[in-house]
Amino acid sequence: MKTQNYENHVRFYPPHHFVFYPISLILLGMSIYYTLKSEEETLLWLFISFAIFLIIWVSFMLRQHYALTNQDRIVRLEMRFRYYVLTGQRLETIENQLSFGQILALRFASDAELPALTQRALSENLSPKDIKKAIVNWLPDDMRV
Repeated sequence: MKTQNYENHVRFYPPHHFVFYPISLILLGMSIYYTLKSEEETLLWLFISFAIFLIIWVSFMLRQHYALTNQDRIVRLEMRFRYYVLTGQRLETIENQLSFGQILALRFASDAELPALTQRALSENLSPKDIKKAIVNWLPDDMRV
């Protein structure tokens, strides 16, 4: 497996990204085509197009919402635990000064870098992108959704 870093940390779920969505978009395209082409059944094809669009949108929103909400909770707990183990201090005391995006970016920092980078993120108000770019020893997260 390739070593994870800033350039390659995005992950895809093949059944969803490369099967379900392409097929759904093809069906949507076909239904829009028939909506415009059919003179007698325009309303029916318009309804079918709307239904397919709604299925795509709801599936995307639910998939994202459930997975990301659960993942966010787990990442927050992981970061609290790691920070406590490394520093002996609770992350909760400074957590409200960090955005969740900053916390998400900090999770890629190695144990050796995490305490100092957390303090730097606080003092310099680093963006999540800047935090990720500042990481020297990237800690991969191969299990996220």
